[in-house]
Amino acid sequence: MPVQPDPDAALMLRVKRGDREAFVALVEKYKQPVFSLVARILRDETEAEDVAQNVFIQVHRSAARYKASAKFTTWLFTIARNLCLNEIRRRARHPADSIDAPVDAEDESSARQFEDVKTSAPDEAALQNELARKVEEALAALPENQRTAIILFQRQELSYEEIAEVIGCSLSSVKSLIFRARETLKERLKAYLQTGGWTDEK
Repeated sequence: MPVQPDPDAALMLRVKRGDREAFVALVEKYKQPVFSLVARILRDETEAEDVAQNVFIQVHRSAARYKASAKFTTWLFTIARNLCLNEIRRRARHPADSIDAPVDAEDESSARQFEDVKTSAPDEAALQNELARKVEEALAALPENQRTAIILFQRQELSYEEIAEVIGCSLSSVKSLIFRARETLKERLKAYLQTGGWTDEK
């Protein structure tokens, strides 16, 4: 079967040619996924907002060098992760400048990442909020590379190959990271999860 063209890469090529509307379209489409990824890597919503904005600044600045050799999302999330790692290194050099506050899993936008429920009874909503908190806590406790790999796989739906490009490691390493992350999450969440949502293959 012929490979389907990446519409986001086509938009980015328009950005490369100076098309502002194309850039706005990409920002609108990916500002929430980028913020979600950055917030979960950094575990600090305030810093995540700044870094997420910098991601799109970097996208715009790099437009002239952009080549559609990979999916746009792979390129975008690579920029996001690299800026997160820069921020983590900055924290290590200047620990007094950063308060490591975990993402508030009760925030409405965060809760929607886990389940989109139009109507629910109060008890069910409370259970969903509790589950969201526990998932966030379990994710936050993972090593950064495992956390990034599982988020990109489960939430952003990147392939193993694409995740390997983002993280900068081998395909076998990605599979190992995701396996270890799943096993850890399954163990920590077994009292809260009755289904295999974190262990199902796509």
